[in-house]
Amino acid sequence: MQRKAVLSLLAFVASFASISATSNRPPAFGDSLPGLTPSQRAAFVDGLAEFTQVETVDDGLGPVFNEASCAACHSVPVVGGGSARLETRFGTLTDRKFDPLTQFGGSLIQDHAIEGFQPESVPTEATIVARRRTTPLFGLGLVDAVPDGDFFLIAAQEAQRNDGTAGRVHIVLDLAHGGTAVGKFGWKAQVPNLKQFAADAYLNEMGITNPLFTAENCPSGDCQYLEDHNPAPGLNDDGQGVSQFTDFMTMLDAPPRALGRGRAEAGEKVFNDIGCSSCHLPTLKTGRSDIPALRNRPFHPYSDFLLHDMGSLGDGIVQGDAKGVEIRTAPLWGLRMITTFLHDGRATTIEQAILAHEGQGGAARQRFSALDAKRRADLLEFLKSL
Repeated sequence: MQRKAVLSLLAFVASFASISATSNRPPAFGDSLPGLTPSQRAAFVDGLAEFTQVETVDDGLGPVFNEASCAACHSVPVVGGGSARLETRFGTLTDRKFDPLTQFGGSLIQDHAIEGFQPESVPTEATIVARRRTTPLFGLGLVDAVPDGDFFLIAAQEAQRNDGTAGRVHIVLDLAHGGTAVGKFGWKAQVPNLKQFAADAYLNEMGITNPLFTAENCPSGDCQYLEDHNPAPGLNDDGQGVSQFTDFMTMLDAPPRALGRGRAEAGEKVFNDIGCSSCHLPTLKTGRSDIPALRNRPFHPYSDFLLHDMGSLGDGIVQGDAKGVEIRTAPLWGLRMITTFLHDGRATTIEQAILAHEGQGGAARQRFSALDAKRRADLLEFLKSL
């Protein structure tokens, strides 16, 4: 009875979100894209319901997992946002190469477990331990609709500046379409598209196997215990849940800018002057899409979605071709709703986050430090308008 009540509430929330783009009120966090067809809005509603559903062992949850629903982590300021929730990755160096210690369940810790299993913990063999903050999902359908070639062009343009801040494209396996593609999502740009993002989250965050990720994670690396005790050894999701989750993310609109920008305009000039926009690229444009609302649409994520060498700010974790010192440029849209900053949440203010920049972000940090009080205040006002 309680579960039915929760699902009824979620259906109401989803219905409200589905009509938000057609109302006369200003855009809000959690809105669907404007211009969706009725069937697309219905798919967004279904996706939101799947996103908020609390999974159970009968659904394939676990045996080890991080949370029982996507919304448990993606909740600030509304469903689909981020949170201060931190996850843990670990590894070590073996012959000077990164070793994710898969024999101990690495590199991602699953810190919850169903009955009969134990949550994972960092093994003593790990010499690298990194925390990662949950990021918002707003506007990711727009990012997904940018042609891969555009990211190569951005990287080439950054290289032509010859100022030491050029990012690079991360080429990764595309499990959804085959072959390889440009990585855009995740702290290491390790995921190329939203379908793979959804499928990866189902397995690695909730322990739910699906057509793209068919093999269960072995708890703490113990595959024999998993084989002997797994309560749901078959394929847990036939792909429907992954598709619904993908629909929700694809049609979730970008975060709106704050009203009454005022000094923010002067601050944006400072942002450009000190070199922040070298990596936090203000504008991208989508290409072709099966969804008309996503076609040829300019948007403003304030990120190039490329990997950058951040020196000591890097987390030491290697994923794919992304090195330990490299991190994907964090999008700044929606920044005013984030409560902790940087990949590991170490900064509690925007100013602290800027002053922590190292590597390719070091020169911009130095120019920020040299700003007079007025220009610094203008810059922070701009960032708080995003």
